[in-house]
Parts: sequence; C-alpha cells; structure tokens
Amino acid sequence: MSDSLLKMTDGIHHAGLTVPDLGDAQRFFVDGLGFHQVGEIEEYPAVFLSDGTVMITLWAAEDPNTARPFDRRGTIGLHHLALRVSGNTSLVELHERLQDRDDVSVEFPPEALGGGPTRHMMCLIPGDIRVEFIAPAEA
Repeated sequence: MSDSLLKMTDGIHHAGLTVPDLGDAQRFFVDGLGFHQVGEIEEYPAVFLSDGTVMITLWAAEDPNTARPFDRRGTIGLHHLALRVSGNTSLVELHERLQDRDDVSVEFPPEALGGGPTRHMMCLIPGDIRVEFIAPAEA
C-alpha cells in the first residue's frame, strides 16, 4: 500500500447478523459473552448489543422456515465473525463456559492459529452462525 493513500476507515463499527430466532441469539451474546443491549427496533425486529468495543446488530429473519441456511463454502458473504479476547486464559475460560451451553456447538477448542503464538477457537452459535474467538499472542 502506498504511503500517499489516506486511511479511509477506522475499525469496525458493528457487524449485522440475520438470525432465525432473535431471542436465542440475543441470549447467547448477553448471557454467554456479557454483551448488553444498547438499542432495539421492535417493528423490524432488531436488537443492538455491545461489549463496549464492538456492536452486534441482530436482525430477525422474516421467515426462518424458508430462509436458506448459510453455506460457508457456497455462499458469498460473511464467512464468520471473529471476536478478540484478552488472552489465552480468557480464551480457555470462554471455551469452558461455551462448551457447557446447549445452544452452542464448539467446532474446535482453543488451538494455535497457523502454528504461531496466537490462539483461537471456533463455534456455532444460535442460528448456526460461525463465531471465532481469538487471543492474540501475549507480549
């Protein structure tokens, strides 16, 4: 990238996810990850959740029975959402918390990312949305 180009963005403001059951997805983020609700549009319906750094917008699918589930290898769009955790200890604690939840399927437990010091894990949350949790290498 050229040094003469001005940076046009400043991080992620929010990620929007369409979910089959708004309540189930909201409970995952609030009860499972400690997010809090910062807004709502009842007539859409949608809720806005934040962990103080990132905002997640959850939109209810119009008809979950006819909605096509996401196919990460065959659909253009969001492959997964990746959220940062403070370190490996937090990642291990989160794994322990999430593996005990009935609404989460852990795809793989904490492991090295690409053989380096950064560690990550992946799971499916309500609505079968893939969420990755990443613990950057500790200095």
